[in-house]
Amino acid sequence: MLSLWNRVLSLGLIACLASAQAAVTQDEIVIGQVAPLTGTIAGTGTEYVAGGAAYFAYVNDNGGVHGRKIRVVVKDDSYKPDQTLALTRQLLAEDKPLALFGFIGTANVLALNKNKVLEEAGIALLAPYTGAQDLRNPMHPNLFHIRASYTDETAGMVEHLHTIGVHRIAVMYQDDAFGKSGLAGAETALKKLGLELAAKGAYDRTKPEEVDAAVAAIAPANPDAVIMVSVNRASAAFIKKLRALGSQAQLFSISVVNFKELLVNAGADHARGIGISQVMPYPYSARVPVVREFQSLMAKYQPDKVISYASMESFIAAKILVEALRRSGPDFTRQKVITQLDKLNNYDVGGFRVTFSPENHTGSKFMEVTVIGRDGRLLR
Repeated sequence: MLSLWNRVLSLGLIACLASAQAAVTQDEIVIGQVAPLTGTIAGTGTEYVAGGAAYFAYVNDNGGVHGRKIRVVVKDDSYKPDQTLALTRQLLAEDKPLALFGFIGTANVLALNKNKVLEEAGIALLAPYTGAQDLRNPMHPNLFHIRASYTDETAGMVEHLHTIGVHRIAVMYQDDAFGKSGLAGAETALKKLGLELAAKGAYDRTKPEEVDAAVAAIAPANPDAVIMVSVNRASAAFIKKLRALGSQAQLFSISVVNFKELLVNAGADHARGIGISQVMPYPYSARVPVVREFQSLMAKYQPDKVISYASMESFIAAKILVEALRRSGPDFTRQKVITQLDKLNNYDVGGFRVTFSPENHTGSKFMEVTVIGRDGRLLR
């Protein structure tokens, strides 16, 4: 009986180990990506996929990695966490990727964590498009972040406003881990300055255009500035409704917002002057080497896609992933990719540096503030 039980356990272990192995062939490396190509943030999702695709295409045209071409399998989750979970499991079972890359959304990645998908597959997820603290503290051994946290972003905005003499600050936020991370960063930064929030107001992530409650909570306080920890549609709706009440508060947005969508949905008159925190190099100037490379390869491989912070971020993420693959050697395994990501210390992608270690998976804390200018361009 004991021998039979040991045999069952051994077979189960073998099955688990087999399922955790990537299907790397002599010609191909498979990478998995789940992103919102439809739904409330489809524009951001499309841009995020495009930047990585441009760099992977360039690598493939130049011999691939250790003689193998990279094939990215992309699934559309419409920004719905249950779809993220289901599609990731499908990817792992059917396509057996070597690594996961460029997922989008706090709740979406949290769904993977809660169900221990990454641990059970023994696979890395590099560059999730989220800065939530819930995904960073405690550190997850399979998650690697290349962007500063939302807490860092809102704290930086508070410090910037305090420096220019603005002290009455409110926060409009999405009522989930994403929004609450930004809210916490603002509250903590204000507390260090001996200040408190002038007001705060939330909205439901599933109803991004229904922001009346947030407006009602914030407008009567007459703040001098409002930090919006919100997605594109919610931000635009809030801006229009707040301005309709006559508020002249300075408005600041978190990095995940697409300023071009704000211009369209909020209107150019309302959008001008809005500050947006950024966690990547400015993609509209070729002064930084990685930006020159990005602009050139986007023009060649993704000419119909826009240059943006989202496509810039995924381009940088793709460079980091390819470097980890190269360092892994020709005998790829999922664990080797994780090990090499852990060893990336002060890695320079071309003017933007990333540092990981076994104890730290937040690769960068870079943050700066940009402003939507009079001509509709984003200015530094």
